[in-house]
Amino acid sequence: MPDRRARITPESPSGQLAAALEALREEFTVPQGFPSDVLAEAEHATPPEPGLDLRDLPFVTLDPPGARDLDQAFHIERAGAGAGGSHGSGSGFTVRYAIADVPGFVSPGGTLDAEARTRGQTLYLPDGSVPLHPPVLSEGRASLLPGQDRSAYVWTIALDADGAPIDTRVERALIRSRAQLAYPSAQRAIDRGEAAEPLALLREVGELRIAQERARGGASLNLPEEEIVRDARGYRIERRMPLPVEEWNAQVSLLTGMAAAGIMLDGGIGILRTMPKPAPDALHDFRARVRALGQPWPAGVSYGEYLRALAHDSPRTAAILQAAASLFRGADYAAFDGAPPETQEQAAIAAPYAHVTAPLRRLVDRWGLVICEALCADRPVPAWVGESLPELPALMRASSARAGQLAAAALDRVEAALLRDHTGEAFEAVVLEQRGGSVRVQIVDPPVTASCPLAAEGTSAAPGTSAASGTTAAPGTTAAPGNSSAPGATAAAGHGSGPGTVAAPGTVMRVRVVRADVPSGTIELAPA
Repeated sequence: MPDRRARITPESPSGQLAAALEALREEFTVPQGFPSDVLAEAEHATPPEPGLDLRDLPFVTLDPPGARDLDQAFHIERAGAGAGGSHGSGSGFTVRYAIADVPGFVSPGGTLDAEARTRGQTLYLPDGSVPLHPPVLSEGRASLLPGQDRSAYVWTIALDADGAPIDTRVERALIRSRAQLAYPSAQRAIDRGEAAEPLALLREVGELRIAQERARGGASLNLPEEEIVRDARGYRIERRMPLPVEEWNAQVSLLTGMAAAGIMLDGGIGILRTMPKPAPDALHDFRARVRALGQPWPAGVSYGEYLRALAHDSPRTAAILQAAASLFRGADYAAFDGAPPETQEQAAIAAPYAHVTAPLRRLVDRWGLVICEALCADRPVPAWVGESLPELPALMRASSARAGQLAAAALDRVEAALLRDHTGEAFEAVVLEQRGGSVRVQIVDPPVTASCPLAAEGTSAAPGTSAASGTTAAPGTTAAPGNSSAPGATAAAGHGSGPGTVAAPGTVMRVRVVRADVPSGTIELAPA
């Protein structure tokens, strides 16, 4: 599932937040640049010439405005409409998804390979990213830039009239992207009926794939993009929900990842992205939280359908989506060579799934592409893949842990920046969990998560009720998160906090900002 990310707009002036993020880079020893031998290999590496030429197909890329690391290009046509053929109504679609040929540039055991293994993935910070591969490769020679001949791993997936896959293959081919499309302009073209193929068919295929997702019980968690802006009034957050075209595009990537997992399982070798189903108590707490936010999850409605029905223009939606992200924990990688892994499914997708669509930004995708291409060609998987496959889950776990810790620390500082100029102000918040006399709360708007001491002793609050005011905490106090829940009466005002105080997940309370320190990312709240 996607992580919450915030970024600073280029127009925002430097200040405490910029300095705090720079200090984080030093604290986490985030790499600065690349060694000279790695740069030299990236500059001179040349992939083998593909045996298949698909430059006659009008592939296009679709990404955020200004993107340069273009992993994917797509081409869609109706079934039976080959290159230059008639585009009738057909009974299905042929989806082609070209993925950057990173394996062709990175020699196993070389300096570029070694550097990528130490990094694992591109790191994202609010003030910029730290790439997995040198930009000369990720934004240049391997990127699927428009008007450039590029070798790529091309997935060809036949879909029936309902959008279900009926045949899949992947092969290395030479392609040439015709255009670099951006989400906002692509959405406008589709809405106006001005989009040409293949973009014109993306909506149709995307909506069919969303219907397939519903049928199998999956759910897409489309977190809003958040920009941190600083002006004369202080820091504020500007939130943008993903456009429909972004979800349609994501559905093609998900389709490819599920196809890759199927090829690997059939071939008896590969690496899956797995995730367990949410625990019953996590589901219970989530229902309590969203009920308190005024958006109850109705009985009989699936998790995915509930999320799809949320109003994108509501500030509470961001808080609900953040709570929803907490349901799916324990994502991992399962490598196998022979017997399939015991756990195969990615619970949010509700199907086996593999990472193969972002090799410029994620290490594991390189293995997945090589494995699937070899299996489809009925060739042995290269020896280096089998030899290194057992090490790959640990490399990705370490990389993911580092990325997660860095992202969490950065988010702490961003959230502190959002509240820094609101000291003394009160906000509505929802209790996430409790330990002892403190609770972890989520402020509704701006969506900030922090700890707060409870105000009353010997009382309890039922999910969805409001906690009344109590005495404030002194500056400098801290609170630890925890978990406790018990239905009961509304929490009354009191003095101090103790083991008898209970605030169930989902309880609504008012909190006051005592202090927000941007350099450390520390936020101190008190009951309001």
